[in-house]
Amino acid sequence: MNTPTDSRAEMPADAARPGYSLAQLAAYFLRLGALGFGGPVALVGYMRRDLVEGRGWFSVADYKEGLTLAQLAPGPLAAQLAIYLGYVHYRIAGATLAGVAFVAPSFVMVVALGWAYQLYGGLGWVQAVFYGVGACVIGIIAHSAYKLTTGTIGRDWVLVPIWLASAACTIVTETEYVALFLAAGVIVWLVKRPRGTSRNLTAVALWLPLGAWFGLELGKTAQLRLDIVLFFAKAGAFVFGSGLAIVPFLYGGVVGEHHWLDDGQFLDAVAVAMITPGPVVITVGFIGYLVDGLTGATLASIATFLPCYLFTIILAPYFKKYGTRPGIVAFVDGVTAAAIGAICGAVIVLGRRTILDEAWRPELPKVLILAATLAVLAGGKKIPEPLLVLAAAVVGLVIYRYVGH
Repeated sequence: MNTPTDSRAEMPADAARPGYSLAQLAAYFLRLGALGFGGPVALVGYMRRDLVEGRGWFSVADYKEGLTLAQLAPGPLAAQLAIYLGYVHYRIAGATLAGVAFVAPSFVMVVALGWAYQLYGGLGWVQAVFYGVGACVIGIIAHSAYKLTTGTIGRDWVLVPIWLASAACTIVTETEYVALFLAAGVIVWLVKRPRGTSRNLTAVALWLPLGAWFGLELGKTAQLRLDIVLFFAKAGAFVFGSGLAIVPFLYGGVVGEHHWLDDGQFLDAVAVAMITPGPVVITVGFIGYLVDGLTGATLASIATFLPCYLFTIILAPYFKKYGTRPGIVAFVDGVTAAAIGAICGAVIVLGRRTILDEAWRPELPKVLILAATLAVLAGGKKIPEPLLVLAAAVVGLVIYRYVGH
């Protein structure tokens, strides 16, 4: 099996043909989008296992570059990595096809569930399934976040405090602050960059998202569909690293600012996203459907994923050339530490909402499901996450329906 080498990066796009076709690439991401459970950290792990270690379609360097760019740029982590990998050999056509194929299955699922939700006036059966699935998914994500933290942050004396501060901020405020991520990148850059390093690229990385935010603010109007586009574009442009961390951001806008949904409807939307495969961020499709039907679902989904698509295809050529420079690496390290901290904080936030009842008391069945999930994953058993989720759904449904909670 031939594995692409880094020398391919220096060749013209058509000089070295990959060992797979666009159709094979699309088929893989369709399958991953339809069957991939476990959140962003798990999904990017599947891509490494399948595409780097299993099929040899991409080199380790390709994968690491894509993951680093996905961590640096705002937007859903797994979707960005899929787009980048599509870009590696097939440029814009590959990036577009990989991104659409990855998101399409879960989009269709949440639209169908949104239709059923509105038709039947609620999703009682989804809540029953989510009773078990939620605890299992929290366990999967917590285990993945632990591995990501130990593998990326380690004991770096600069990154650990940033990670802790970001996690604490997410836990306390239940939201994300763009300034915190950018400040983390700048702090690590100032500490670690070699003297005399050019500041131009870091300045671009700092001011580009701020400029985009300013443009979005200027474009606000009272029209519902434009409001949908602007809000979800902002969500896609300023949420770093994880679909989990978008939940507090969405709650503040969807429930608090625009009053499109009430608390119960929003929690239903989160439940739908957690029990469907693919990117957790696809909850925006369900929310958009409740707000404005199929048009709202489509606009919300496109607006959320378009920023990360544009960031990827625009920055990818330059990132391959400049991404290894010490100043850029330091900036990425800081942003990554803050993003991983936010992911860990989001695990606490969602875990608190999932495991605890209305009186903030732990529900024993959920605690047992969470503990069992962590025990299986920590034991190193090669049990696919979808099977764990399915088992938890069955157990949770039985408990919820027949035993009580």
